[in-house]
Amino acid sequence: MLNHSAKRYWLVLFSNIVIILLAIYISLTNGVFDLSVQDVLKTLLRMDPVPEHDLVILDFRLPRIVIAALVGFGLGVAGATIQGISRNGLADPGILGINAGAGAMIVIFMLFFGGHRIAENDWLSILAMPLFGWVGGLGAALLIYLFARQNGHLDTQRLILVGIAAGSGFGALSLYLSLKMNPQDFEMATVWLMGSIWNANWQYVVAVFPWMILLVPIIISKAYILDLFQLGEEHAKGLRVSTEKEKNILLLTSIGIVSACVSVAGNIGFVGLIAPHIAKRLVGIYHQRVIPISGTIGMLLVVVSDFIAKTVFAPVELSVGIVIAIIGIPYFVYLLFKTKV
Repeated sequence: MLNHSAKRYWLVLFSNIVIILLAIYISLTNGVFDLSVQDVLKTLLRMDPVPEHDLVILDFRLPRIVIAALVGFGLGVAGATIQGISRNGLADPGILGINAGAGAMIVIFMLFFGGHRIAENDWLSILAMPLFGWVGGLGAALLIYLFARQNGHLDTQRLILVGIAAGSGFGALSLYLSLKMNPQDFEMATVWLMGSIWNANWQYVVAVFPWMILLVPIIISKAYILDLFQLGEEHAKGLRVSTEKEKNILLLTSIGIVSACVSVAGNIGFVGLIAPHIAKRLVGIYHQRVIPISGTIGMLLVVVSDFIAKTVFAPVELSVGIVIAIIGIPYFVYLLFKTKV
């Protein structure tokens, strides 16, 4: 028999999946070119395929939805992990500057190797971008850890302040480098830095999917370590946890996920901040349950925000990063007052 908390977890997970499927259905069938359920099913099942429907569903909408779902899930999982490592509810890959560090490195990649190669769906360039992002995110994390440590320990108050400063610095570097690009690459870099998945395609899915398959299970397998971290570093050491080793593994894994997400969707913030908080309110504090729920909430948030971004002001399209920021900034201010940072 399942206890009450387990029943609640499975109910929340099932509800999230149902709502995500509903959001995907709405996103697939609605837009400038409306489609019926029958049109979508016939296209996906290859029953009397229509070229116009193939173009809209298979080339435009479906890869975009898959990218939004993967990015949302990845940012939600990474956010829950980083909050668990730092024991700080305000920690988030975007706020800590990891997104900006990964983004700066990808802008450098665009500057030296040409953003047009990415726009032309060059396989080597698309697959190399997450690696460049990982290097940039790792560099940002090392910088933050260097300045946020006090007396040999990570100071969670300094972590937020250093992260905001590092994010601003990397953001300024990205903007400066983008100004050195030719007009075509500059336009692409500017749209991408704001957080956008308008150019999503199946190559991007192939680029980001292996990172999720390889790294998310590592985080889930170490969920109990994140629970022990909440007791405090000394208590965790007393339970024979190699705290520094486990922190490094979890941090490197989170940075890998964030970098893959940034490489295909740009600098989308606040997902990793909002999703874990909502997950903890729904299923409690144990990370074995928080991490999957945080991932599904992040997935729902990005899929819905992307649909709003592309339809509300059609034919003009907003950046999904702007839509999420409209939701995330008030929530961040609320958390600041609540936690009294």
